[in-house]
Amino acid sequence: MDTATTNQTETTSPFVKKADHPIRVLVADDHQIVLQGLKTILDHEGFEIVGEASDGREAVRRTLELQPDLAVLDISMPYMNGIEAAAEIRKATPSAKLILLTVHTENRYILEALKSGIRGYVLKSRAAGELIEAIREVLGGRIYLSPGISQTVVEAYLQQGSGESETLTRRELQVLQLVAEGKTTKEVAAALAVSAKTADSHRSNIMHKLNMHSVADLVRYAIRHGLVQP
Repeated sequence: MDTATTNQTETTSPFVKKADHPIRVLVADDHQIVLQGLKTILDHEGFEIVGEASDGREAVRRTLELQPDLAVLDISMPYMNGIEAAAEIRKATPSAKLILLTVHTENRYILEALKSGIRGYVLKSRAAGELIEAIREVLGGRIYLSPGISQTVVEAYLQQGSGESETLTRRELQVLQLVAEGKTTKEVAAALAVSAKTADSHRSNIMHKLNMHSVADLVRYAIRHGLVQP
């Protein structure tokens, strides 16, 4: 009896589902070294890595294909950043839990992440030590924020409604990211499945809202706000 009890204890894990199926995870990051590091951490804890992605659009597509229990997304990825990808995943696969890895602690990122369906917000500098704890909290139906983030979230909510003239729509943010990545109007249109005229109209609206007059200005803005990396 003692042996049976011991074996049962050893095989019981907070990350094992019914019928002893491990939690299925998709990881997305455009840096191969970071991707491998995440996979190593998750594999060591007994998760099943069912897929990986190197950009936001691929992350959405692979999530739809594989239906993982959890997706771990980097915030800065080509074509579609982690927050935008999370919003798309949430609409198409609402059962998937979402965790974001980021270097940003600014109010706007955290607030947008939570609105998009992210339930775990982990700073990359703390990922090795916090990722598993974040997963445990998120799988338990709770929200996990890296230490020090909570106060930022409170401040962000308090500042809501203060009126920010440069607020862009989700579609405009997608266009801005693609333009900042060096995509032409035709390439932006193809990536978003819209006409070139619509893509150009979005770019004009963005410049008007941000009071900017060149692509170089847009690139600097995108870098400053974490949509693309310098």
